[in-house]
Amino acid sequence: MPDSRILIAVSSPWASEKLVRPMADLAKRLNASVVVAHVAMLMDDEETEEQASERGEQTLATLTDGLSEHGIESEGIMLYSDHVAKAILNTASKYQCSMIVLGLTGRGVLKRMISGDVPSNIIRNATIPVLLCPATWEGLI
Repeated sequence: MPDSRILIAVSSPWASEKLVRPMADLAKRLNASVVVAHVAMLMDDEETEEQASERGEQTLATLTDGLSEHGIESEGIMLYSDHVAKAILNTASKYQCSMIVLGLTGRGVLKRMISGDVPSNIIRNATIPVLLCPATWEGLI
């Protein structure tokens, strides 16, 4: 039985794929189960809600399936909210997580400012540790 639970918030199948190996390693070392969360939002004006939902399901499946292959207990949660940071923080609280991991995209500072800079909002309001994994990062923790 796992000792703790980690919430991993990811925004794309690409980010999920990058995080499989390092998060499986971290979860094993912490004897933790994992909640994978994705907040379904439209990526641009041309994307439909159905496309956003399909991308979200693929994002969740990529990471949960990958973690399962490494023997890590995980569950995917699709979130729907205009307030991404708040949705992630509320989910971490609901599932009694002991850590939040954010898989960051390669978006620039301007795009983060426009989108409300989710990582900064999470860091400022979290009551548990937050680990940021930059898009360019490779390796284990």
